[in-house]
Amino acid sequence: MSTNHKISIITLGCSKNLVDAECMTAILKNDGYEMVDDISQAEAVIINTCGFIESAKKEAIDTILDVARLKGPRKKLKYIVATGCLTQRYPDEIKKSLPEVDAVLGTSHYQDISEVIGKLFKKEAFGWKDYIGKPGSLAHMQRERTVATKAYAWLKIAEGCSNGCAFCAIPGIRGKYTSRPMEDILEEAKVLAASGYKEIILAAQDTTSYGKDLYGKKVLHELLNKLSKIKGIEAIRIMYAYIDGIDDTLIDEMAKNKKVLHYLDIPVQHGDDEILKKMRRKDTVASITRTLERLRKKIPDIVIRSTVMVGFPGEKKEHFENLLKNLKIWRFQCLGCFIYSPEENTLGYKMHPRVRSDVSQRRYEKVMELQQEISLSYNEARVGKTYKVTIDSTSQDGIFYLGRSYGEAPEVDPLIYVASTNRPLECGDTVSVKILECTPYDLTGVTEDESAE
Repeated sequence: MSTNHKISIITLGCSKNLVDAECMTAILKNDGYEMVDDISQAEAVIINTCGFIESAKKEAIDTILDVARLKGPRKKLKYIVATGCLTQRYPDEIKKSLPEVDAVLGTSHYQDISEVIGKLFKKEAFGWKDYIGKPGSLAHMQRERTVATKAYAWLKIAEGCSNGCAFCAIPGIRGKYTSRPMEDILEEAKVLAASGYKEIILAAQDTTSYGKDLYGKKVLHELLNKLSKIKGIEAIRIMYAYIDGIDDTLIDEMAKNKKVLHYLDIPVQHGDDEILKKMRRKDTVASITRTLERLRKKIPDIVIRSTVMVGFPGEKKEHFENLLKNLKIWRFQCLGCFIYSPEENTLGYKMHPRVRSDVSQRRYEKVMELQQEISLSYNEARVGKTYKVTIDSTSQDGIFYLGRSYGEAPEVDPLIYVASTNRPLECGDTVSVKILECTPYDLTGVTEDESAE
């Protein structure tokens, strides 16, 4: 049944938001709406927002205002619906400050998107916050993949978070940590594999806590083992791991399971014990160091990326110097750095003294300068070596293919630029690539058959 209405979705924020948007896309298509990529052709636009930190909130608001320029009585666009983290946190503020928005859905109401869109077009009345509710829903539906490449697919294994870090608003937005039943995850993975997706990327606020709430123990290693037995899945990547959840059982599974990529994303957040304690992190410098040593001893070729934060309340010069010192010891292949953003309804929001913004900015720049040196040394060591590279897309100039080895996760890590003039490549192809050049951020290589010429 066609509704003759065209809908477009804009997704902001993390991979978990992307999965939610794909669920909404499937619901709308099943109910007869036509989904369009070009928002200028849409009669309603859904903006799936992020609201984690100040920069994300600004991006969401700016996007709403940009889209609103297309809206009007004599224009094609009639309605704007805001969903996601920003709406869950600030529904009343959106109503007051953004009259361009016609409806809001919280993070536990994605399954109601078709109902809301239908009421708007039928001009049926409903309450402004009828679809906000308490966060923490684990309603997972059919997905309509929106990423063009079939090289990889994100697979959400849990919702929410119960770690209670002092800087993080996620528990108030997404609810407490709730694992998906393993059979549901495996069923979705089978569907993805049958559709041609070769690499499965596990996502949650804390993947290493998977199963603790549901089965009474952490069972990520069991999930990895069962996922690896699904026909069609060739690679499994773990994102958002926590140090305290990386035990010998998980390390052993990663080491012996040929389908689990030797890659981990571990946001350690800081390198000073006093700041880690203020952040309410469970880790210490010593526990981080021990775990990294165990990982690298058991899995010598493992690639580890991390994230740290500067400018947390009370961070003094000596705390920052400890961060730099330990980053030199830990030597992550890839590192992201954030400047602390005070978020309402978090413990950190009331903490003092605050670090001046200019000081935080200088510390951020120092971290990234150090990381450039570390990343460059790793990349230089890769020049002359050959890696299996999966092609995701092509460069804007059309000269190179863009791909990833096991050491690069999509959207967050550097790319490998691949030249292949002997034969055309398709997205999803996996080819042997010899690395010829590098920068701190990117690698350039040629397919193996060309490098022999």
